[in-house]
Amino acid sequence: MKKMRFNMRRTLCSVLAMMAAITLAPSVDAQAASNDELIAASKIFDGAYYATLYPDVAASVNGSQLALLNHYVYFGVYEGRNASATFNATDYMNKNPDLKAVYGDNMIGYVFHYANAGKAEGRDATPVAGSEIAVPASYTLLGIYSTEYVSTQDRATNIKIAADHVNGTIVAPGKTFSANKAIGPRTTANGFVEAPVFINKEHARGIGGGVCQVSSTIYAAMKTAGITASERHPHSLPVAYLPAGWDATISGNALDLKFVNRYDKNIVVYETANNGILTAAIYLEN
Repeated sequence: MKKMRFNMRRTLCSVLAMMAAITLAPSVDAQAASNDELIAASKIFDGAYYATLYPDVAASVNGSQLALLNHYVYFGVYEGRNASATFNATDYMNKNPDLKAVYGDNMIGYVFHYANAGKAEGRDATPVAGSEIAVPASYTLLGIYSTEYVSTQDRATNIKIAADHVNGTIVAPGKTFSANKAIGPRTTANGFVEAPVFINKEHARGIGGGVCQVSSTIYAAMKTAGITASERHPHSLPVAYLPAGWDATISGNALDLKFVNRYDKNIVVYETANNGILTAAIYLEN
């Protein structure tokens, strides 16, 4: 009976791996994980965090916790995704060069080491790059959303600058958040560069191209938080980084994304852009 149960577990993992490969078409070559490595990953993996931070994965597996873990083990760890708010395998590798001689590019090996030895040794595995949002422990998360961009394109510069400007914006009770105000003027003097934009339903180039992904990701986080926009405008053409109806374009001072803080405490809007992942999170001060 024990042998049968083991075979059933192994078969289930194989099926889930094939399903993930078919539905997610990863661009990396994942190494096979042993049963011990799967168990180690389960010790440090936060399914709720992973699903919230990577809604693309959660949607593809219909929220299944086992499938989320499977995705992380076979693909996410090699894509640089965070297993939890306190563990990123790539950052763990970079912070602990002595482990590179042992595990090389076998990223699941770093997961195994941290779960079984590194955590007890007090080694640092906290994410320092990618899509993490660092906030005080006294804040309550209302909503969070991540979108992807190509980090080598011109628009990546604008996304990074705009996200940095938004990051940490405080919205007092009864006050209005404005994406235009938080981001500031999109000018060369402020570091923005020319990149693709939509103008009158046509593709063009303009200074600050890409900042609408920053406002759109905030809007997506607002939707997950149940916050209604007091002003929001859709793009004239579909965007590739969000589902239809989840985007929010901004333009000069004419088009803006706004919401009013209906709580009796401050709302803080955080946003980070690193390594092709843009994340917006909305927190409430406790």
